[in-house]
Amino acid sequence: MAKVEDFSNKSSQRVNRYFSESFKRKKVREIEKNVSTVLEVSREYEVSTTAVYKWLDKYSHNRKRGVKQVVELMSDTRKIQELRNKIRDLEQLVGQKQFEIEFKNKMIDIAEEMYDIDIKKKLGSQPLPGSGSTAMNTDGK
Repeated sequence: MAKVEDFSNKSSQRVNRYFSESFKRKKVREIEKNVSTVLEVSREYEVSTTAVYKWLDKYSHNRKRGVKQVVELMSDTRKIQELRNKIRDLEQLVGQKQFEIEFKNKMIDIAEEMYDIDIKKKLGSQPLPGSGSTAMNTDGK
């Protein structure tokens, strides 16, 4: 069971602190330049995140100009860059494969002209005689 003395000791531990306006402006500039985050400032100086957001609201140059700041975690930024690199690599691979396909098609066209035969399958062409029907069972029935 909690005692009255326990509650009275906790209230004396809480100390009201005041930060100067220049300190608040400095921390707001750090946040705007992505040097630190709201959470880092909050933890380092043991201030609530709400208080830091109030500093941002009051002292931010971007806020006064109506500019919205997008805050991303560094890991998100790294993931986005990795995904962009992967997209670039995949686009390069698709380009190489397209080049190979065009090269092979051109080789087939040249071979068809040289040997006067049809190499490519033509859509809607008749099957060769003797190919049999595929509708029959394999049991021989």
